[in-house]
Amino acid sequence: MKIARAIVRPLIFNPRRIAVVDDQGDWPAYKLYFGALHLAKVIKSSTDAPHIGIMLPTSGLFPMAMIASWMLGRTVVPLNYLLKADDLKYVCDDAEIDTVVTVTPMVEQFDSLPDSIKQLRLDKIKFRGLPPLRRIKSTPYDHVAVMLYTSGTSGKPKGVMLTSANLASNVRQCTQWADFRPTDILIGVLPQFHSFGLTILTLLPLSLGCKVVYTARFNPRKMLDILRKHRPTALIAIPSLFNALLHSKQATADDFKSLRFIVSGGEPLPAAVFDGFLERFNLKIEQGYGLTETGPVTNWCRPHEHRENSVGMAIPDVDEKIVDPDGNVLGPNEDGEVCVRGPNIMKGYYKLPDLTAEVFDDEGYFKTGDMGRLDDDGHLYITGRIKEMLIIGGENVFPREIEEVLNKHESVHDSAVIGVEDPSRGEVALAFVQLVEDATFDEMSLRTHCREHLAQFKVPREIRVLDELPRNPTGKIMRRQLSADTPSTSTG
Repeated sequence: MKIARAIVRPLIFNPRRIAVVDDQGDWPAYKLYFGALHLAKVIKSSTDAPHIGIMLPTSGLFPMAMIASWMLGRTVVPLNYLLKADDLKYVCDDAEIDTVVTVTPMVEQFDSLPDSIKQLRLDKIKFRGLPPLRRIKSTPYDHVAVMLYTSGTSGKPKGVMLTSANLASNVRQCTQWADFRPTDILIGVLPQFHSFGLTILTLLPLSLGCKVVYTARFNPRKMLDILRKHRPTALIAIPSLFNALLHSKQATADDFKSLRFIVSGGEPLPAAVFDGFLERFNLKIEQGYGLTETGPVTNWCRPHEHRENSVGMAIPDVDEKIVDPDGNVLGPNEDGEVCVRGPNIMKGYYKLPDLTAEVFDDEGYFKTGDMGRLDDDGHLYITGRIKEMLIIGGENVFPREIEEVLNKHESVHDSAVIGVEDPSRGEVALAFVQLVEDATFDEMSLRTHCREHLAQFKVPREIRVLDELPRNPTGKIMRRQLSADTPSTSTG
């Protein structure tokens, strides 16, 4: 298994180096490797099932369990422990999992694993004696190494099948593009069941021999402690994390001076967060782009290539095109659907051949469902999701444009915009805002602010205030959980 050998080799060749630091302490490389050997024996004696579930906090335990599973030629299914019990049961049933590697505190905290699942609790397993040495099992080129479940924009979670070659390719592409080195130090704060947390913050540093510092729960104070103590060279995270750091009173520009890269991904970076970091810390946050189905990274804006709102050019071996609804290729600076092709693109959706066929065109390009455009030099700009696009009086309007304006108002922490039916205009915009601490909700002021920066037809018909906007486990706002029936939950 190509990716397994890539991450095990540095562990064996430099066994005493600190490969991982997490909330429990240091993990020398040999500890990860020998722990995986022990755990592989336990997994083999527990189940013959081809898919192994992993439900663990962001830590050194996750790569240990992953390596152990790959030593046996099994497919790893990282489980989102923040799902509701019914959804998690659906994932376990769909993936045909009968065994999950986990820890007791996580099971007790979330209490969401089906009773039928065998639990290999790492805090209960005694790793005694010398483990049996084993070679990583040889598997076909297209063997599925990881199956990540994603719900997309609607429906039940879908199993995204990523092969060993997909993952190894994306690690190589990102390493080459960003010139990562064994001397780099990364911060891992994203969940490892998330594609960015898995590929960029777990597989990449392990395969390169970097040190990665994990923390299972994000809070600004903890993050600042890591920045000050370990002086990492790369911080790759999501907009909500950067927003929290921006509003931390303890943060200073010196905390970020060791960073070669500070990159936001997972969703568009609000202009207010970018501007705030630049003004307060004299630091530009660059953006990257990708999806679970693409391994995940397809684009990465490097610091010397900064262009406002761009997610950068395609990384090596990724081809991109922008197409209209009929599949015709559009020229530079024309908006259409972003389509990508490369060795990092998924094998398909598990047990969903028809859906898999739908998302690939005749040339093998994956249709992302995102709207965007390429400029004359090949820099990509994402403008929204096709399914979330509003059509107001015949005009295409993307929620992000309205949200960017709302987010610049001094009282707004974050916002989400959806479309609701209107008999005369087809749709109108309905906005939801989450206020900054101690701010007062003033709908008239917000609407006036929108009128100053938006065409009249784009101004929300109504603005409601919520204590918290709905988010997924990585902090991304879930617009589809909002509707015309969602009431204000706060008066501000």
